[in-house]
Amino acid sequence: MAATDESDLRERREAIVREHVDAENRQDVEATIATFHRPRYEVNGEESDGEGTVRKLLEGMMGGFPDFHAEIQSLHHADDAVIGEAVVTATHSGTFAGIPATGRRVEYPLVGIFEFEDDRLVCEKVYFDTATLLRQLGVLPEPPAA
Repeated sequence: MAATDESDLRERREAIVREHVDAENRQDVEATIATFHRPRYEVNGEESDGEGTVRKLLEGMMGGFPDFHAEIQSLHHADDAVIGEAVVTATHSGTFAGIPATGRRVEYPLVGIFEFEDDRLVCEKVYFDTATLLRQLGVLPEPPAA
């Protein structure tokens, strides 16, 4: 692949990632799904594959955290992916993962691996420290001081 072709591909992929994150930040489920060629998330290894399960995942997240916002810190390009580092901020204003709203504000780092086939987004793999999130929600105690 010529350097300009590779650069164009990287630019197209990055634009899709930014459009995807922007749709999530607007809590726009349909626009988020529309960024995928085939909707698929893997969140800390748990799969949501297909439009229906992805819609349910997004509605659950956005219902629990209606002001969810991921601020991209950096993007890195790989042969078949764009890796994004972000900081998520949100207020737990609704039930999320069976946890009733706590009203607590959360802030945690997250890594998203956006997998592509050419310039088509086929999966977002999300990794974050669940214990940090649960501690910030007040449902997991702080570890004992060393």
